[in-house]
Amino acid sequence: MRSWRRFARNRLAVGGLVAFFLLIVISVFASSLAPADPDKQDWKLRLKPPSAAHLFGTDEFGRDLLSRTLYGGRISLAAGVVPVAIGVTAGTLIGLTAGFFGGWWDQVLMRSLDVLLAFPGIFLALAIVGTLGPGLFNAMLAVAVVSIPGYARVVRGQVLSLRERDFVTAATAAGARPGRILLRHLLPNIISPLLVQATLSVGFAILTTAGLSFLGLGTQPPTSDWGEMLAAGRQYLPDAWWLEVFPGLFVVIAVLSVNLVGDGLRDFLDPRLKDSK
Repeated sequence: MRSWRRFARNRLAVGGLVAFFLLIVISVFASSLAPADPDKQDWKLRLKPPSAAHLFGTDEFGRDLLSRTLYGGRISLAAGVVPVAIGVTAGTLIGLTAGFFGGWWDQVLMRSLDVLLAFPGIFLALAIVGTLGPGLFNAMLAVAVVSIPGYARVVRGQVLSLRERDFVTAATAAGARPGRILLRHLLPNIISPLLVQATLSVGFAILTTAGLSFLGLGTQPPTSDWGEMLAAGRQYLPDAWWLEVFPGLFVVIAVLSVNLVGDGLRDFLDPRLKDSK
């Protein structure tokens, strides 16, 4: 209870959690909150600035920008969560087995991941999408692959420090199978650092997927996310400034809020910080 109170006292973390939750809510209920059909075109309303009728203005096809921003949030937020879920799952599996079994298995897995780490994340994502072809699924898969080495190294490091502990030795002496030791004894003890890293990675995933969409390699029209909207609106700057400001503002809020939550979770879950209080 004290720990949760300490987390609640972190106003930035709580504010970030509330902001990200609100983004999820308005994206999930976009069909009820959006004032217009996001794909309805009206050339008479082309590139209209923000007004009472269209709070975020309209785009180059006369579509309501607020509606498109709300619907685009579904894809942008999913593109932040789904790759992280894939990366956490694969990275945890690799890190657990590499750290626990060691030997040649550890060397093969970790040296393979070192090859991935040798490339900057965005360039590796571009190479993967360029090979597989543009599209939202391929963009999310690329972001997931880029994130796997980070999770694997975190998990492996934790497992190496835990596998010689008494509770693991006792489980091994009692005849517990490796799978049971990994899932019942080691995995619960590495959840905290893994959760912090996963939370902080959501912002990176949102930015990277938006960047791929901005380059035309992610979400393809007429479907839109915030990155695709930024790409479509850049040619109308500086006159139609609202085409960039509002989708970009939502990207900033999403990334900033999830990073604040990650920082708060790190303070909440780090035992060294608990001991210092």
